[in-house]
Amino acid sequence: MTETNGAGDLRELPTGELVSLLSKQVSRLAQYELRLAQLELQQKGKRAGVGAGLAGAGSVLGLFGLAALLAAAIAALALVLPVWASALIVGAVVLVVAGVLALLGTRKLKSGVPPIPEQAITNVQRDARAVKESGRRES
Repeated sequence: MTETNGAGDLRELPTGELVSLLSKQVSRLAQYELRLAQLELQQKGKRAGVGAGLAGAGSVLGLFGLAALLAAAIAALALVLPVWASALIVGAVVLVVAGVLALLGTRKLKSGVPPIPEQAITNVQRDARAVKESGRRES
């Protein structure tokens, strides 16, 4: 089979050879799009992994800092209230804040971007439209 460069050359080819050429090109295009999707997902996965690690380390350190601040708040309230009452008040406030943060976090997770290869999907949709339009022009 002869590879052709110009549209004039393609018009001279028999239909069977044109179909074969189209089949090879569509197969190659599909392979490229799948590879693009794979690379895009790998990049997103790496970024998500690094982000999760950093967020985890920050959370652990933040937890220790929060524990120190809570102990200080309990000690400060213990100057005017019994220790058990100040610990109860501080604990209740912490639980309310934790509940609000958990609700906000759940909403953000649900509305987050799904890990899909957006660029590859866009390219496939564009390619499909181009093939349909060229088929309409030929008929």
